[in-house]
Amino acid sequence: MFESIKKNKIESGVIVGIFIIVITLIVYYICHALELGTFSIVIALIFSIATAWGSYYYSDKIVLSINKARPATKEEDLKIVNILDALMVTSGLSHKPRLYVVDDIQPNAFATGRNPENSVICVTTGLLEKLDYYELEGVIAHELSHIKNYDIRLSCVVSVMVGFMVMLSDLFSRILFLGGAKDRDSDSKGNGILMIIGLIFLILSPIFGSLMQLALSRKREFLADATAVEFTRNPEGLISALQKLDADSNQLKTANSATANMYIVNPFKKNTKEGKKKSSSLWSTHPSIEDRIEALRNIR
Repeated sequence: MFESIKKNKIESGVIVGIFIIVITLIVYYICHALELGTFSIVIALIFSIATAWGSYYYSDKIVLSINKARPATKEEDLKIVNILDALMVTSGLSHKPRLYVVDDIQPNAFATGRNPENSVICVTTGLLEKLDYYELEGVIAHELSHIKNYDIRLSCVVSVMVGFMVMLSDLFSRILFLGGAKDRDSDSKGNGILMIIGLIFLILSPIFGSLMQLALSRKREFLADATAVEFTRNPEGLISALQKLDADSNQLKTANSATANMYIVNPFKKNTKEGKKKSSSLWSTHPSIEDRIEALRNIR
């Protein structure tokens, strides 16, 4: 576990560094296309560092806003509050995560935040309604595991940065293709090169984003499952929860590709033939439910 925490901290720093470089390049070419001269690189560096800082310190608020989450209350969500209180003892965490709820019928959950001191666990109303006490306990323990292992910092920062990078790349391409044509006669060669660069960024940004999300490694889900069992001493609770979550066919309304990797199960439901084992593809953000359940059953 300590090795995993150390690795996650290093990977977070590397990914932030990569993000700053990519954003600097994109903003530089936008400034160059707008003919801002020698100040382009200075503007690009300031902008990329500022957005990286904002993504790190406000990523949890951004993710909660995207998912339209509300704070949980004892009056409405007493069961989940009591479960978290009980698990705080066995988890060894010194800071209690804040609890949030998303009004959606799909049963799902995620954890977010930059560190255990500033962490959040968010569940859907569907999860609260469809799971029993021990199943909910398994899910919350899984999310606490992500917090303790510092998975939340990596996944949250990547989700926000990747989404921002794709939007900025799209803006860059629009500027070049709409504005570049005006100066085509005066500097057709330069604009042509910039338009090609913009097209490359537009094509590669989603791919780059997917690769960064895969850098989170599906092994972290297995580790979080195993750590959750250490907290609850009840693998059957989490196994039953995963089975119910996998069997539910409802779509999560607030789901998007940037934050899908944060959930305990993939919020995007895919139809599979009955009786055929679901397997995770190379580009899957989660391991298959069958593989996770098999790993849990092998914990003795």
